[in-house]
Amino acid sequence: MSAIIEALAVRANKTPEEMLTELEAGGQELPVDSILIAEILTTIEAKYQVRIAADAEAARSTRSVWTFAETVRRAIEESDH
Repeated sequence: MSAIIEALAVRANKTPEEMLTELEAGGQELPVDSILIAEILTTIEAKYQVRIAADAEAARSTRSVWTFAETVRRAIEESDH
């Protein structure tokens, strides 16, 4: 999840700590603009050498940092097998 926070922070010109604080203010799930998550998708895919499928599940996962992090984690685990 820290890689996602860092990528969001870079895009928002904030420190990761500031970004996390801002996201936490939105609630436990760390809701985020899905367009912003989509923008960092390629960064995350390149960093972890994974491909996130363009399906309904992936689209739903862009609604919060937590669900997006879970989608990335699953993609990493699947690529390891």
